[in-house]
Amino acid sequence: MAKTQKKGLKGYYTTTFLIGLGFFTMGLMDPLYDTYVPIFLARFVESKALIGSIMTFDNILAIFLIPVFSAISDRTHTRIGRRMPFIVICLPVTAVAFGLIPFSALNSLWLLILLVFILNLFKQAVRGPVVALMPDMIPGNLRSEANGVINTMGGIATIVGTVGLARLMDIPINLPGRGPTTEILAFPISSVLVIIAVLLLFFFVKERKATASEQSEKKEPILHSLKVIFKEQDKSALFILLSLLFWFIGYQGILPFVGLYSKDILRTSSGTASLAAGMVGIAYALFAIPSGIVAHRVGRKKTIRLSLAILVILLAGVFLHDPLTSGMSDAFRQYTFWALLFGFGIFWVSVVTNSFPMLWQMSTYQTVGIYTGLYYFFSQLASIISPPITGAFIDLFGFRAIFLYGSASMLIAFFLMGRVMRGEPSDDGKSEDLETDDTKVGE
Repeated sequence: MAKTQKKGLKGYYTTTFLIGLGFFTMGLMDPLYDTYVPIFLARFVESKALIGSIMTFDNILAIFLIPVFSAISDRTHTRIGRRMPFIVICLPVTAVAFGLIPFSALNSLWLLILLVFILNLFKQAVRGPVVALMPDMIPGNLRSEANGVINTMGGIATIVGTVGLARLMDIPINLPGRGPTTEILAFPISSVLVIIAVLLLFFFVKERKATASEQSEKKEPILHSLKVIFKEQDKSALFILLSLLFWFIGYQGILPFVGLYSKDILRTSSGTASLAAGMVGIAYALFAIPSGIVAHRVGRKKTIRLSLAILVILLAGVFLHDPLTSGMSDAFRQYTFWALLFGFGIFWVSVVTNSFPMLWQMSTYQTVGIYTGLYYFFSQLASIISPPITGAFIDLFGFRAIFLYGSASMLIAFFLMGRVMRGEPSDDGKSEDLETDDTKVGE
């Protein structure tokens, strides 16, 4: 059977790669957006809490738009398919808005906010159809392997965006009336790459060849999903959801501000500022598979709790980094900061990689959709509530406070994970089909 699956997967490599271009575009834009939009906003807005609030646009829209447009695309029937209309309309609009953001930041706060809103409106509207395209096209028994290829492409895109394209932000371009201007180039070039990806998807991925789904996944409202979890006698699912809420609160409270921290505290250039987030992306790409192997040997819960414990220590170390290295050279301070964030990425990916399979293990084939929806609900909820809080912490206590905040959040998640009693591969309650038919797409 393994040989059959392996042989079958070879026939879908090209299709999987092309579908993965949709995730590549997200992975390309997201880190540049997270790093530089706060920097652009800081030109007009002093309050870090307000900047953090604006940075939650995408997360607020995601909670509402991803399930809505996924459902609409399920019922859409056109000559080019049911997902493709959303892709060929929404992704190009997303690309244009993204490319114009640095130009708007030279002129008007309100124009910048308008473009940020348009970008997030269309990006979150298309995310659901892009995610749904993979299971439409790939047979159920091959989706886990296909998802691995797609996640790898997302990780590569993060590296390309933070380590490669971000360096272009230091290159000046001549603008009429302004002359040589920096902090521009990465955004329009990324937009061109997104448009190319859309064209490749449109011309080479034909939805009429999609594999029909054997079983339709039952979709439940989020309030009903919460009732299902709360009524369970065993509270393991509830505690892992609360755990992931807190570890995402810690992560999402830090991520939007590391670029500003690099510029304001470590005095890096704009092109170098994104390398802090890039260290996390590189570690993610390198250690996602090894972290799964470790969890298979020692257990998912032990791997997650050990990783959380190390994250608590690492973030406390980042909190102390500035005063401990204040007498050192700027280069030494930058490199040691990047090293700490690379270490953070290693153990962060160990948490993320193993938590979703652990939650799925607690479900049955009939309830996997409920659990999947809850994972996204809690992670997006953290993305909404955390940046404004950490922005306020920066206003009150300074930049270093966000790392202590993150350390405390990981510590709470560590203790909550201690209450989780299920979720290992040997546990009952999960059908064999679930391993292949229901797979997380694009973390």
